[in-house]
Amino acid sequence: MDGQHNSTTPTNNTPPNGRKLLVVEDEHFIGELYNRALTKAGYDVTVVVDGLEGLKEAQTDKYDIILLDLMIPNMTGIEILRKLRDPEQTPKFHSKVIITTNLEQREEIRGDIEKQADGYVVKAEVTPRELVEFLNTVK
Repeated sequence: MDGQHNSTTPTNNTPPNGRKLLVVEDEHFIGELYNRALTKAGYDVTVVVDGLEGLKEAQTDKYDIILLDLMIPNMTGIEILRKLRDPEQTPKFHSKVIITTNLEQREEIRGDIEKQADGYVVKAEVTPRELVEFLNTVK
């Protein structure tokens, strides 16, 4: 699963949208669930399970959307988000960053994260289909 790239042809009833999506998620089951649902919806999906690898991959600026888990090995999602938003560390960055978490954040922490991110999803509260519908609205 580490650094897996999947460009499976979408089903006939779902036209490919051609958008590139990076999923930084260390829980294998969730990563696979997102990979299948998003690939079926026409996204070109890459899944990484490690924070350092996720940062490196995100800094390539080849993704339209990044789903970023907060609790991942070697570097937290918040640390990655700060580095991506810092023009000194990531000079060319245009991706939309959607935070994914199951942790209940205190209001001030969640507010700070939401200011830096382009969206915030609580994994336990959203189905893969709802995630696809949400991502289809991200411009």
